[in-house]
Amino acid sequence: MTMAAWKRPRACVVGLAAAALTATVLTGPARAAGDPATKATGHQATQHAIEAAVAAGVPGVTAEARDASGVWKSATGVGNLKTGAPRGVNDRFRTGSITNTFVATVLLQMEAEKKLSLDDTVERWLPGVVTGNGNDGRAVTVRQLLNHTSGLPDYLADETYYTTYTLGNGFLQHRYDTLTPAQRLTVAFSRAPLFQPGARHAFSHTNDILAALILQKVGGRSYESEVRRRIIEPLALTATSNPGTATGLPQPSSRGYSKLFYNTQPDRLDDVTELNGSQGWGDGDIISSAADLNRFYGALMGGRLLPARQLAELTTTVVNPDFPISSYGLGVEQLALGCGTTIWYHDGGMVGWLTLSAFTKDGRHQLTFNYNGDWDASGIIPVLDAEFCDPTSG
Repeated sequence: MTMAAWKRPRACVVGLAAAALTATVLTGPARAAGDPATKATGHQATQHAIEAAVAAGVPGVTAEARDASGVWKSATGVGNLKTGAPRGVNDRFRTGSITNTFVATVLLQMEAEKKLSLDDTVERWLPGVVTGNGNDGRAVTVRQLLNHTSGLPDYLADETYYTTYTLGNGFLQHRYDTLTPAQRLTVAFSRAPLFQPGARHAFSHTNDILAALILQKVGGRSYESEVRRRIIEPLALTATSNPGTATGLPQPSSRGYSKLFYNTQPDRLDDVTELNGSQGWGDGDIISSAADLNRFYGALMGGRLLPARQLAELTTTVVNPDFPISSYGLGVEQLALGCGTTIWYHDGGMVGWLTLSAFTKDGRHQLTFNYNGDWDASGIIPVLDAEFCDPTSG
């Protein structure tokens, strides 16, 4: 799930778009706990912005930046509210819709191998899957899935599904349920399309499930196997995994927290760490670390995973009318910061977690940070400004 895609007036995930429009630079010291930040020159402003997010209520933040001066790591705040254990610099966490970039990368590799075309219809690879209520797989292309111009309805926008699996007692009762992609697609296609394919951009998690299913069909093996064979193993991403139906997180990791009952008990925090991984299959299930995500995006943007033609397709964007300072490529997004600097990024929100990876187009400067709380994204833009705009950063 991307943070920008959550449209409910929910306290738990307010969205990167909302953060960009409402963020103010927060000030004031915060007590950092646990692994001390690596005191690399050039990232003091980023550390201060992270501390401000913790002071504003985020339980804890783990972060890593890589640039010409080396690697900088930070762990600030609390990783376990029950025991007081701090966050760790090597924490693993649920990445949400950052999963999309992995899927898009594999599909672009397949295009380079002439196994598919981005202009193939969904119907060609998944006959009969996209149908009902005006949804038509014959009219939607693989490219439109990846840049979210398909118009297909988002299964997470279905009120019943949303309240059952992400809020309050619904989440607590169903967090261990195993869900199939078909179950989520049935929810999606019970609703009419948002618009005609190609008319505009609008993020839909449905697109990402379909993209992962096409990846499987083209590759002849599971989506997880293709991602591992093509990305995780070649890049030695030892902290990155697909959970399948497992409910816990590999160690080291912190606990994730959510305000599941924000309407009636706004100060209540629930530990939501345990979650059946199948509920995010293909569009939000990958577990990783800040170091692994930086390594992945650095390799991707640096041309190690895709030929030049496919890398150009990856970074060809469409306007995001819901977030005018951002545009969407094929699994990556472009963002114009207030200082005039343009960066690339992808964000991800899962119940209990907010993650953002940002990077320059050449992949030489990367920053990934993760919150183990999902209710306040207002500190995200200040962190990006601090890392990519501050003259002493990078």
